[in-house]
Amino acid sequence: MAKKRKAKSKGKPGLGRRILGWTIKLGLVGLVLFAGLVIYLDAVVQEKFSGKRWAVPAQVFARPLELYAGQQLSRDDFVTELGALGYRTVSAARQPGQMAVSGSRVDVYTRGFQFFEGIEPAQRLSVGFSGNQVTSLSGGNDVVMARLEPLMIGGIYPAHNEDRILIRLDQAPPYLIEALIAVEDRDFFQHFGVSPKGIARAMYVNLTAGSVVQGGSTLTQQLVKNFFLTSDRSLVRKGTEAIMAVLLERHYPKEEILEAYLNEVFLGQDGRRAVHGFGLASQYYFAQPLHELELHQVALLVGMVKGPSLYNPRRRPERAKARRDLVIQMLAEQNMITPELAEQARAKPLDTSTRGSLADSSYPAFMDLVRRQLREDYRDEDLTSEGLRIFTSFDPLLQNKAEKAVETTLKRLGPADGEIELEGSMVVTGAQTGEVLALVGGRNPRFSGFNRALDASRPVGSLIKPAIYLTALEQPQKYSLVTLIDDSPITLDAEPGKTWSPQNYDRQSHGWVTLHHALSRSYNQAAVRLGVDLGVPQVLKTVERMGVPHRWPAYPSMLLGSGAMTPVQVADMYQTIANGGFNTPLRGIRNVLTAEGDPLHRYPFEVEQRFDSATIYLMQEAMTRVMTEGTGRSAYNQVPASIRLAGKTGTTNDLRDSWFAGFSDDLVAVAWIGRDDNGRTRLTGATGALQVWSAFMREAHPRSLSSQPPEGVVMAWIDRETGQGSDPSCPDTVQVPFRAGYQPLPGPGCRPLLDVEVVKDGGNKVLDVIRGWLR
Repeated sequence: MAKKRKAKSKGKPGLGRRILGWTIKLGLVGLVLFAGLVIYLDAVVQEKFSGKRWAVPAQVFARPLELYAGQQLSRDDFVTELGALGYRTVSAARQPGQMAVSGSRVDVYTRGFQFFEGIEPAQRLSVGFSGNQVTSLSGGNDVVMARLEPLMIGGIYPAHNEDRILIRLDQAPPYLIEALIAVEDRDFFQHFGVSPKGIARAMYVNLTAGSVVQGGSTLTQQLVKNFFLTSDRSLVRKGTEAIMAVLLERHYPKEEILEAYLNEVFLGQDGRRAVHGFGLASQYYFAQPLHELELHQVALLVGMVKGPSLYNPRRRPERAKARRDLVIQMLAEQNMITPELAEQARAKPLDTSTRGSLADSSYPAFMDLVRRQLREDYRDEDLTSEGLRIFTSFDPLLQNKAEKAVETTLKRLGPADGEIELEGSMVVTGAQTGEVLALVGGRNPRFSGFNRALDASRPVGSLIKPAIYLTALEQPQKYSLVTLIDDSPITLDAEPGKTWSPQNYDRQSHGWVTLHHALSRSYNQAAVRLGVDLGVPQVLKTVERMGVPHRWPAYPSMLLGSGAMTPVQVADMYQTIANGGFNTPLRGIRNVLTAEGDPLHRYPFEVEQRFDSATIYLMQEAMTRVMTEGTGRSAYNQVPASIRLAGKTGTTNDLRDSWFAGFSDDLVAVAWIGRDDNGRTRLTGATGALQVWSAFMREAHPRSLSSQPPEGVVMAWIDRETGQGSDPSCPDTVQVPFRAGYQPLPGPGCRPLLDVEVVKDGGNKVLDVIRGWLR
């Protein structure tokens, strides 16, 4: 038995050995699991970091500002645009991004830019101004025309709203790398992803300070956290971060990791857009390219890495300046800059750009238009990830003026009945090109909700009348500008059992009036009589030819604008009149480049002649009289009388909508005022929308319409009252354009054709001769 117990105790291991065995086994299992984890994390690191690292949103640019002698551009507007582009004012422009302003001359050193047509090189220019015009342009190579780089006005972001401008390491400005390493990870080029020395230093500093004032994470760890992980504060996350940092450094060189960090780091929030990377942060905070930043600006951005919200220079300028100065001090302490340079940098202001100025990239109404047009040709994922560069026709100077015109006019007009706030919108296009230059979607132009310029479809009132009169003028054998139209009461059948009797705004009838007079005074009864004579379907067909497809029923009420349009549709309609009868579909995009700068897509200028230019000239003539003697004449309280303009007011039933559409030689503008609940506004087209339009035109300095008749139009003298042919010598006679071949015959004249006394005297002399001869 004793032998058996001894053998049994000898075969069974002790407790200690069993624990050791289990420990070894568990250790082996743990080691296998850890190895599996490392292999998995290694695959994750390589897969994500080796391919395309970021979804880069499409960048949307405004039009480039062109410079040439004779251009309509004031010195102040030019300086405003340069300021928005981040040009710095200096005594003499010696480097790209600098300007020097002296009296009526601006010297500027432009930045080069990759356009669709090719590269525009950086160059030094001297631009002279007189009033609202460029009078001279000179440069190094006998330059005739030059372009500034376009202002970036927004992007098309993915769902997470991250935005960035990718940069290469060699594009970093002086001191950026030095400052980043000095402040965030001074052992970056020595450690292997994790820095025990840095952790020990941080622990010591935090213990002596009594709080967490310094982190021990390396730049590589920060990149891993931002790029692969979340910001959760847990040991598991920290451990994973350390492993991945080591793996990242095992596969990629320090320079590549540093470049990725420059593009990944989060540096602020612009509304819903997250600002990532130093490239975009430079544009967002200073409106300058990164490579132009000076030491004090670089130090500010580096200081913000620790807390973009905490050290936001716009919200907390004093705290941001203290942090910036600390970064500068650290650079000096590590002998990266001299004490003198540090002192100079600390003495400088923050130099951040002003939000809310032209540099503000929030133009939601126009960006809405761009997105809609792009989605006809591109997938959403292409727009949000491929870094496309979209070049548009957007004019930030005109946009600024349109926004101010809407804002100030609505503020002056006050609320509508019931203290309901009025809303407004505006569309501005190029008269010859059909390009959308400015778009205001509401009284708050920064609000990205309902876009009234594109989506508010409202009855247009008398804005429809040019279609009636244009239909008539296309029949020169029957109608001219002086054809008499009957403005007397008229009753028409409407719905079954009901009749419709339109009234003039002044509740008066004016009898027989000339065609142009009826249009300029916007007489409803004359317009309805004329439209019925022409045929309502014919008039509605003219509306379609002017550029507005519709499915309106051919009811007589359509002749007074009961059909609905959006402001941008009205602009399309009036564009055809402004452009001499040529319809040009409105467009906001010019062309698209790939992220690498290769041409991808051009949006060509499309044009189709819909009306004879001679007929359109007569229509323009009638609409200029709206401005000089009709319902639009108050515009000349703000615009110089020397500027020839054309336009038309529009007012709908119960004063619910106030419209004005008009144009100069270079601009078409449409303004609308109304209420979102379709209530009364107390405004006519003249007392509401025309005031917005006039305020805009006053600041836009439009070119005057030409008064030179085109081929096919002749001028004839007529009697102002009767419209019959007359003689320039007659009183109350005016010269009126007619389609060639349809002008009235000259009248008999108001001076005698022959001098009766001379004839009589001559006749007596002849008789005396005859009498003498007979004798």
